[in-house]
Amino acid sequence: MKALSLKEPWASLVLNGKKTIETRVWKTNYRGRLLLCASKNPASAISGKAFATVTLLDIRKMTKKDEKKACCKIYPGAYAWILSDITPIEPYEVKGQLGLFEIEYKR
Repeated sequence: MKALSLKEPWASLVLNGKKTIETRVWKTNYRGRLLLCASKNPASAISGKAFATVTLLDIRKMTKKDEKKACCKIYPGAYAWILSDITPIEPYEVKGQLGLFEIEYKR
């Protein structure tokens, strides 16, 4: 399954449904289900673990209107990754990577 690593506090904000737009300075043509993983640092209850699946619906240039759902201010070169169907899973240890990466999804 395709996976994406997020740092805290953004990983927990997505998990809690407060953040439905992830921001990146790069984009991909991929759309569909993603396994979300929390980076090891900074430490949290989900650090170094896969913690949810989401659907990546779209990617577009970030606008000022996206700031609330992205839980951050707009910045140069930002793309808004539109997430939906956030589904928490039983967290399990993973080795995160940069960019989109392939990983085994343990249901």
